[in-house]
Amino acid sequence: MSSVARWSYTAAATVWPLEGRDDWAGARTWGAPVGIACDYSGEARRATDAKGLEFTARLTVYTERADIKPGDMVAIGTHTGADPVAAGAVEVRAVQRDADTFDRQADDYTVTG
Repeated sequence: MSSVARWSYTAAATVWPLEGRDDWAGARTWGAPVGIACDYSGEARRATDAKGLEFTARLTVYTERADIKPGDMVAIGTHTGADPVAAGAVEVRAVQRDADTFDRQADDYTVTG
């Protein structure tokens, strides 16, 4: 983690990676919850996903974690339960890669859901 990230990413969030879909019901299945260091904003704003579709973002998370992808679920705080919906998580709709301007150790990511 870069020195600037260590200074600025002082909040915690939890990510449930999308594992796939149940063959019978079509329901999404999630991996184990993973805690990440982050900063976040909870304001509602208009955003665009990778397909160019507009949506209303309810949560924006700033982090160095490169493995978060659209379809994953994210919630502010530390959660250990297997159900992201019960934890109040939102679906990740867009992930934008940003430069690590100061230390050039790890890029930053804006995760929008």
